[in-house]
Amino acid sequence: MLDMTIRIVRLGSDRLADEGLRIGTVRRPPRGVPKTDYSSKNIYDVWFPNLAPSEQLLKQYFPVADENQWRSFQRGFIAEMKEAGAKRDLDVLAALSHQTNFSIGCYCEDEAWCHRSILRRLLEQRGADVE
Repeated sequence: MLDMTIRIVRLGSDRLADEGLRIGTVRRPPRGVPKTDYSSKNIYDVWFPNLAPSEQLLKQYFPVADENQWRSFQRGFIAEMKEAGAKRDLDVLAALSHQTNFSIGCYCEDEAWCHRSILRRLLEQRGADVE
């Protein structure tokens, strides 16, 4: 049986051949790009803002200026991901990772200072197959 996995990606980056569905875990769709072009421009196939930081969190901390701000952002985002809906969404993605390939992503250039690094950890904690 083939290994299935979640890839954590930067939206807009080149796709891998077996990446599968690309899910945008961002608060807002890209500006100036028609919806019909999202997939062909490797942005995302499906928009899933449920796992994006809240508007309030983004306004308060982005762009992240230093390590202290990053730690504060992480605490806030992890608290948001502990809410019932987000927990269920993470559970579903973790379970799906054993059945099919797909990717989740954000626009941030550096994953280390992006909420997708936190999503990676939360999914791994749920037993997801994450590349």
